[in-house]
Amino acid sequence: MDKPTLVILAAGIGSRYGGLKQLDTFTPQGDTILDFSIYDAIQAGFGKVVFIIRKSIEKDFKAFFNKKLEGKIEVVYVYQEIDNIPDRFKDNNREKPWGTGHALLMAKNVIKENFAVINADDFYGKEAFEVMAKSLKKMDKDSYNFNMMGYILKNTISNYGSVSRGECKVDEKGYLTGITERTHIEKINGVLKFKDEDGNYTPISEDTIVSMNFFGFTPKYFEISENLFEEFLGKNYKEPKAEFFIPLVVNYVIVNNIATMEVLKSNARWFGVTYKQDKEHVTFEIQKLKDKGFYPINLW
Repeated sequence: MDKPTLVILAAGIGSRYGGLKQLDTFTPQGDTILDFSIYDAIQAGFGKVVFIIRKSIEKDFKAFFNKKLEGKIEVVYVYQEIDNIPDRFKDNNREKPWGTGHALLMAKNVIKENFAVINADDFYGKEAFEVMAKSLKKMDKDSYNFNMMGYILKNTISNYGSVSRGECKVDEKGYLTGITERTHIEKINGVLKFKDEDGNYTPISEDTIVSMNFFGFTPKYFEISENLFEEFLGKNYKEPKAEFFIPLVVNYVIVNNIATMEVLKSNARWFGVTYKQDKEHVTFEIQKLKDKGFYPINLW
């Protein structure tokens, strides 16, 4: 049986964070959040890690990760650049990356097995990787049976500004029936609200199940997303801020009964860094986990 692959979305610019948070360290030993995700993935039985990065950060990334991961897991790098699109859609006015859905497509040629995808700046927890790996190992790689880790919205909010989350609708059997990307959710006067495209704020339940971009797919995902991205470009290639998100693909396959997506549950704690001010909290939480023996002092 093929070991599943872990795909890491690490091409982000980190504009709200004010720097390259993918390589920011959170322990005296110099661990990034990514170090913990990769460590957890190896322990859970993943066999390969694919970094999706930009060429401009390639040197820094390889210097940071290649030596420590050598002999522990296969490492592959692929690159998300703005001009990695069909020529007929290229527009010189584009400055913003095309989004997570486009980034994941960059890994199409290096993945032939079931795979999980995560954000570089989110700490998902050991148990979440164990649950995901177990599910991926059981999936028929020629099927359209996908999955995702579900988190409770109130546990994923920053105290320092808005966050972007995928709002999920889940049926009584635990399967996703729809997902909507909310690019701006924040707490206003003690109430969680999302801002729509027209700038209007609407309350959203703090117990809403949300996606943190921790999905499990078979290679069939790429066939679907490639076609959808071309359709998206046809409509949006002149829109400077339009982005193609993984949840757009997920919602399409669910609504059109092309695939199923089981919402997996885990008791693992999530935390992440959207803003620079989040770092102190994340550093404290990670140190607690090391102090309690969940992780060795030196991961590698």
